[in-house]
Amino acid sequence: MSETKNPGDKTISVERKTLGLKRPGVEQGTVRQSFSHGRSKAVVVEKKKRRVVVPGQEGKPEAEAPAPRAPAQQQRERRPDIEKGGSVKADTAAARRAASGQRPRGGNILRTLTSEEAAARQAALREAQLREVEDRKRREEEERRRIAEEARRKAEAEERAKREAEEAAKRAAEEAERAKREAAEAAAKPAPKPAPAKPAATPAPARRPEAAAPADEGEARKSLKAVKRPKAAPPARTPARSGDDRRRSKLTISSATGDGEGRSRSLASLRRRREKEKRAGQQVVREKISREVVLPEAITIQDLANRMAERAVDVIKLLMKQGQMLKINDVIDADTAELIAEEMGHTVKRVSEADVEDGLFSDEVEADELLQPRPPVVTIMGHVDHGKTSLLDALRRSNVVSGESGGITQHIGAYQVEQGGHKITFIDTPGHAAFTQMRARGAKSTDIVILVVAADDGVMPQTREAISHAKAAGVPMIVAINKMDKPAADPTRVRTELLQDEIVVESMGGDVIEVEVSALKGTNLDKLLEMILLQAEVLELKANPDRTAEGTVIEAQLDKGRGPVATVLVQKGTLKVGDILVAGSEWGRVRAMLDENSEQVKEAGPSKPVEVLGFQGTPEAGDMVAVVENEARAREIVDYRQRQKREKATLRDIGSRGSLEQMMNRLQENGAKETPLLIKGDVQGSVEAIAGALEELGTDEVKARVLHAGVGGITESDVTLAAASNAPIIGFNVRANKQAREAAEREGIEIRYYNIIYNLVDDVKAAMSGLLSPERRETFLGNAEIREIFNISKVGKVAGCLVTEGIVERGAQVRLIRDNVVIHEGKLGTLKRFKDEVKEVQSGQECGMNFENYQDMRPGDVIECYRVEEVARSL
Repeated sequence: MSETKNPGDKTISVERKTLGLKRPGVEQGTVRQSFSHGRSKAVVVEKKKRRVVVPGQEGKPEAEAPAPRAPAQQQRERRPDIEKGGSVKADTAAARRAASGQRPRGGNILRTLTSEEAAARQAALREAQLREVEDRKRREEEERRRIAEEARRKAEAEERAKREAEEAAKRAAEEAERAKREAAEAAAKPAPKPAPAKPAATPAPARRPEAAAPADEGEARKSLKAVKRPKAAPPARTPARSGDDRRRSKLTISSATGDGEGRSRSLASLRRRREKEKRAGQQVVREKISREVVLPEAITIQDLANRMAERAVDVIKLLMKQGQMLKINDVIDADTAELIAEEMGHTVKRVSEADVEDGLFSDEVEADELLQPRPPVVTIMGHVDHGKTSLLDALRRSNVVSGESGGITQHIGAYQVEQGGHKITFIDTPGHAAFTQMRARGAKSTDIVILVVAADDGVMPQTREAISHAKAAGVPMIVAINKMDKPAADPTRVRTELLQDEIVVESMGGDVIEVEVSALKGTNLDKLLEMILLQAEVLELKANPDRTAEGTVIEAQLDKGRGPVATVLVQKGTLKVGDILVAGSEWGRVRAMLDENSEQVKEAGPSKPVEVLGFQGTPEAGDMVAVVENEARAREIVDYRQRQKREKATLRDIGSRGSLEQMMNRLQENGAKETPLLIKGDVQGSVEAIAGALEELGTDEVKARVLHAGVGGITESDVTLAAASNAPIIGFNVRANKQAREAAEREGIEIRYYNIIYNLVDDVKAAMSGLLSPERRETFLGNAEIREIFNISKVGKVAGCLVTEGIVERGAQVRLIRDNVVIHEGKLGTLKRFKDEVKEVQSGQECGMNFENYQDMRPGDVIECYRVEEVARSL
């Protein structure tokens, strides 16, 4: 390639080439590149040949390598392997190619394959063949599914087209029927007489096809039939409105036969219009429907209007007439709603939220054939340490006292004993003064009361209280005179003291059974059980076991592992596992029931005490228990009761604020010191008893304020609550967890643990006594009479006195009395005898005295000297 500036120059030019060594295996060429705007450039490129190395000839030059074979020859050499299905081993084929000098396919082979590699390659080949077969099957399956899907879609399309064709044919038939009906109406309408000045013109046949183009062939055919039918003279038509173009595209009888000047209304349309005008002229009076409206205690105006099927606007208008400006969402009371409903002609049925509890407890008398005998429920009551629990232990042949702290019962327990084939349910109540409510619960849920009185101690305060509970409950009583094995036992004393409470035993001519027993020796225990069964036989105790269960919560506690646990005494029916219970403001499904021996039972009949697991929360002791049909009703009842509790608490708080006078009284009472406490106990009854006992300790000057009293262990939230009021935490038979202990240490909150209620009450009493201001006691020392007043420089006035009674001490409190009236009270400043300071002056001696910060002393005044002492007070 050469370039020259003179195109006419014919001189042969030789292209200059760059000298250089030509690399073997590299070919050079020239390529012309084209650029934009018509420019181009020649570029020299190199092409490197691929070097082929044949086994055994690595050291030979490339020129000596054998020439590659033709493709046809290679195909012939590979054909035996293909015909055998690829079963010949790879190493054999490689050896054959190496022997024949054939160039290997796929690159350079430097070594033969080992047996393991050949086996692996064969396995990979088999897996590839399997995968190919599976892929082919999968492709065939997908193809079949695709063909089936296309067939289904085609069938759906054909079905849709067929359905659309049927709908089109149906619409066409309806259109034809409507056209025929309109033609018949037009033919039946009488033709008006033509006006004399302007005769009606006959429409030209040539204009009929131009009236409207037929929409389809069917409509055109119908229009031709209508034209051939003989016609009456067309009526005079009003000019068509310019804006009414929406019906021009529709072929009708009038458009086919008319002159196109206008369109008249049909007879049916005129008839409908006249009927509408006639109805509009008439005033329709609807019949008033009176409804029975159910009214709760409070209702919104919208809800009231909906229940009466009236407009809410009418209700608001009626309220405005009565002077009440209310909105549609405002709440009105039941009385106002009743007045409105009666004013609008409806009847009213008043209901209350408490109706949700209707039918929860059945009061109807059941038939005698349904009743069956039940075990008697016996409550053991009496003074503390008179042997109630020991007597029950002897009857049960167990040892419950060992499990009680301090040997006294602080929980209410329920047990069942069998005697001669008959069962007796015992309820053991505490005897301490704080457990009054627990004894009352035991008396209310019992059939027979056993009053235990120690023969060596007689009738005590809790004994009289138990008698009062038994009389209030109206249940028969059996007196058990216990501890007859002691030398100081005097049963006659017990019988005599019982007369003071109007208890006359049988041995003294009364009707109260008494039995002398000894729980320690087991004396007369059989006789006591016989008397219980005899009394039960007289009472004829019966219940219906084949009904929903009802009962009473004897005790409740929050167990760490089992959750809320309630001791329930079944009174009616049979309680079963899975039943839904409502107890006070708590509900739950019975997950398990345990008897007094901690064994699971599936059901509990009348007079059977069981521990019930499954409550959502801890119920309160003394709550009535009932079984409901479903969870929805249980939640409804519990929500109502919890709402009632909140409302009562709110009213109590509002009432505590009270009037201005009550507020001033409370401000005066706030001068009293309070001891804030937080109480946590193991069972509900114990917490209730502790709170009541602490509240009774208060006086006008100091009182205990229980911040919170609950069941269960001490938690971190309890510590937080106590820290807010700087209150100590009292744990009764419970302990604090690790987080609560750490929080208490950080906040500096004291946690005290108790297991005996005596010690708890005594400690709190001592702590509250420390808040009492000490009592000031005044001790008289003596009197001195002022004889003369001396004025001493730098000292002031000094009274020369004669001690007439007792002694006068330096630093004592003094009063200046003039004419039997106290003029001044202060402290004695100086006491001198002659020129010396002395500590005291005896009666009959003279001395000099002056007062601190007081100088108005006169001869004849009397100075009374006394000492003030502060004495600590206690509750």
